[in-house]
Amino acid sequence: MTGPLDIRTARRRYITVCVLFWLPLGLSIAPGILLFTERGMAMAAIAGFFAAHSLTAAALELPTGGLSDVLGRRAVLAAAGLLNLAALTLVGLGTAPWLLGLGMALMGAGRALSSGPAEAWYVDTVQAHSGPDAELRIGLARGGSATSAALATGTLLGGALPWLLGLGPDLGARLSETTSELVLPLSVPMLLGAAVEIAFVLYVLTALWEPPRPTATLPDVLRGIPATVIGGLRLGGRDALIRRVLLSAGAAGSALAAIELLTPGRAAALTGASESGAVLFAALACAGFICAGIGSHLAPLTARLAGSGERAVMVSLGASASGLLLLGATAAFTGVGSMVLAAIGYGLVYLGLGAAGPSENDLLHRRVASSGRATALSVQSLAQQLVAALTGLIIGVLPSGPLPWLLGGTVLLAGALLWIHCSGTTPRTPAATPQPHIVSSSPSTAGSDHHQHAESVAPGPTTRSATAASTPQMAT
Repeated sequence: MTGPLDIRTARRRYITVCVLFWLPLGLSIAPGILLFTERGMAMAAIAGFFAAHSLTAAALELPTGGLSDVLGRRAVLAAAGLLNLAALTLVGLGTAPWLLGLGMALMGAGRALSSGPAEAWYVDTVQAHSGPDAELRIGLARGGSATSAALATGTLLGGALPWLLGLGPDLGARLSETTSELVLPLSVPMLLGAAVEIAFVLYVLTALWEPPRPTATLPDVLRGIPATVIGGLRLGGRDALIRRVLLSAGAAGSALAAIELLTPGRAAALTGASESGAVLFAALACAGFICAGIGSHLAPLTARLAGSGERAVMVSLGASASGLLLLGATAAFTGVGSMVLAAIGYGLVYLGLGAAGPSENDLLHRRVASSGRATALSVQSLAQQLVAALTGLIIGVLPSGPLPWLLGGTVLLAGALLWIHCSGTTPRTPAATPQPHIVSSSPSTAGSDHHQHAESVAPGPTTRSATAASTPQMAT
């Protein structure tokens, strides 16, 4: 391609990228902890693996967000795919704790690299074709639905494959014997995910058109990282609406931490055994992704009915908070009625988060320039991860019962209440993060890049995909 893609083509390619990126990570959700246990890892070691993932993702979130704004969306997305390819291979085949820990750390690095470039590419491409007033919410909603569908499909497939390999002639046992226990049935979903990552990298490199960028050297990029990090942290301080988006992301992180930490134990208590509880949790996770996808698909309609993107966020987060509070209210009870109410609450949590995401990000993209778009998304993801980590630590010391659920629900309700008052007219000058000064290889390229960095995102009363709003904190 030699010019900007039309909106339909850009939307289709963005959706494909979302599916190819999140499907492998969905494949790893169900067999992950069981595979570590099968390899003989103690629970303390498993907790350390997930800590390596989370800490790596948090530490690299802002620096790698700036890379996408400097080096280009395509290069950073391809790097994220290669890191996940190495991570899934190590986790699938590794037998030593240091190999498994390295794999989880690489997966965290891939998560940090991926949080923003695809969405930033889509917004850049649509606005390059149709101007700053182009409709964004529909494409963001479709991307969120595709992400949720990929995670749901991957979760089911990743849980079913090891079980299917044990049927009939027991191909799983033969596979383990042939490979001297290097490849276990629980390894197969990881290795399948690694194969999909190859397809992801090839698609990104061939299908995502980008305009020429100034030549950037490694020293240029490294010198620009501190300014990018500082500028990203200042985004919320300069703009009240961006601050609300970031705080809402943190509230969503708190809710997801509560539901992910508490649901497995509740499922095991319901079924009476950890094994059957794990199966129930996988089914619930899949249902949650489906609900998030439906909510994301309904985001444009929610915004129209609510009257604005800001009101849509308030309504969506309020619905999600009510679901989490309902889970808390039924935590102390047993019986069919409480189970039905808990199921409704679980679905509401993901439905509301899915519906809020596209409207939140539509608002965000209209307040930041292209030069800082991926950085802004990284700040949003960082806010979600940090609050999720803090909530998890607090839940760990709270007594079992309704209180841990109510903590997450209360934080999410507070996030919804932030949107009671609308901002009114959106200023025409968007926030942008500082970028390193990079010498262009040609005058024409430098001119086009200066125009891109200085462009103003038009205001609009109407208004991020559900990716960061509804994807698992630890497994992905």
